Amino acid sequence: MAYSQSIEIGQIPVSCGLCETHRPIKWKCFDCDLLLCNHCKEKVHLRVKTAKDHRVIDIKEIGLYKEELNFANIPCQNHTGQYTCLYCKTCDTLVCPTCVSKVHIKHDLTEIQEEYDMKIGKLREGQNKIQRSMTEFFSEKEQLYKLLSAKKSKYSHVKQDVLKHEQSVKAAVEKCFQKLRDELDQNLETVSNTIKSDIHVVSDLLSQAENKKQEVQELILLTDASKFFTDLKKYEKSVDTQMYYQKSNYGSIPNFVPGEITQSNIGMLEFENPSHSPHINLVVNKQYQTELENVEYVCSSIDHSFWISSGIFGLVQKVKPDGTNLKILSGYDIQIYGLALTQSNSILISTGESRLKQISSNTGTLTDSAYNVSPFLPIALYITSDNKVLVGGVNKDYPREGRRVVIQMNQNGDHERVYKHDQQKQPIFTFPYRITRTRNGNIHVVDEVSKDSIRVVVLGRGGEIINIYTGDTKINKEITFLPRDIVTTPRDNVIVSVPGNDAFHILNNGGLLMAYYKTSDMDIIYPFSVAFTPTGQLYIGCSTTKGSTAKNAKIYEVTISGC
Repeated sequence: MAYSQSIEIGQIPVSCGLCETHRPIKWKCFDCDLLLCNHCKEKVHLRVKTAKDHRVIDIKEIGLYKEELNFANIPCQNHTGQYTCLYCKTCDTLVCPTCVSKVHIKHDLTEIQEEYDMKIGKLREGQNKIQRSMTEFFSEKEQLYKLLSAKKSKYSHVKQDVLKHEQSVKAAVEKCFQKLRDELDQNLETVSNTIKSDIHVVSDLLSQAENKKQEVQELILLTDASKFFTDLKKYEKSVDTQMYYQKSNYGSIPNFVPGEITQSNIGMLEFENPSHSPHINLVVNKQYQTELENVEYVCSSIDHSFWISSGIFGLVQKVKPDGTNLKILSGYDIQIYGLALTQSNSILISTGESRLKQISSNTGTLTDSAYNVSPFLPIALYITSDNKVLVGGVNKDYPREGRRVVIQMNQNGDHERVYKHDQQKQPIFTFPYRITRTRNGNIHVVDEVSKDSIRVVVLGRGGEIINIYTGDTKINKEITFLPRDIVTTPRDNVIVSVPGNDAFHILNNGGLLMAYYKTSDMDIIYPFSVAFTPTGQLYIGCSTTKGSTAKNAKIYEVTISGC
């Protein structure tokens, strides 16, 4: 508080520009460039002959006042000593009389002030639009914070449920093990008592046999013949001992067979309503028939044409819609393993060599590019909005063995980053063959573990694994999750095409399932490849039915909303 007071004391009071007294400053004259008090504005300033035309405003409005521009003395950029007099709308430039007479005489010309006012109007409209966007952004940000709070709250509740169940499961497991121990103890006691009982019987028989043995021995040692024959009659009937017959079964001590501990009998995390999502809306705009048996790749260009390919079946085409047909602009008989569109409207392709090839949009020629991932074979290709090239590479000789990587390169082909190991130094990928990246920097990779196991691996900005999506237990109860392509939506979510289900799995940018859509509801069967156009439409490249050799695979242009 003392500091702020010292600042106020140190300030120099501003005086009126005419009377130079300490009367409160209330006005400013822009033409005289003077600050005025009330007295001088009314009694002194008005004595100036031209004062009635001066621009005098309240001192409180100085920050809001914008001084008028002088359009009379704007030098011409093309003619020295000339001043601009008009604005050429045709060429979008200021012009002087010489400019008009030599170049712009038949152009659409207007007053500079009029064009200025129009442009200021547009700028203000843009400013208002930006302000409205900012208001919406603030609102969205607030909603996101609320959503984050709600998610954290639910997380806490679910975690408590998990912990409570964990304790109850531990107690139940301990109870089960105690029961096993008790049953085992009881079984041992039963078997032991039975055997011990027979041990007592055998011990008695053994004692009896010992006595008889002793009596027989004494008889043998007799020297009195009369007594011998007398006693012999007494003992010869009792020489035989009683027989013991052991039981055939005393019972047995059981073996222990460990039970299988699975996630299903411990508990599972179940997402709400992962089935067909009603808020995803898909409208088919156009349908095209190709000359391919499988549209494995589709890539939209800014000139309304697009590239399609059958991949390893050996055909790449640049086509353009012509009504309901596709006009083939160019074609190449070449096997490819990956395809991506550059910002210059050319395409990069992987042809089985370590260096990527490029097809020029202008000349159509096939040349080597600057991108080399030796010693890897490039498969997945993706070009980011900031013109980075992401490549999924595998071992060239043994694709499913050795090192598998995702490499980020700049425009010069320099390797800026290589993703290959997780935090435990284990390989991340098995066979990365499709890539996309969301605006928050997360990389989504379709990774084929085996022919019957495909997953979506999501890497964070730092290269850490933040999620692995392997489908949903309810959705994929009957048909395995085997995705074929992946694309980022305008709303920064991710569409994963799953031909075997005739479906899209829609993930958020963290790789969590948001929604599920059956394309078969719109008669789109076996959706294989997906790509967005610059205007936000979605191309869906399909395959012919399994086992078919017909070359009439379809492409659909659709409008998709809700994702």
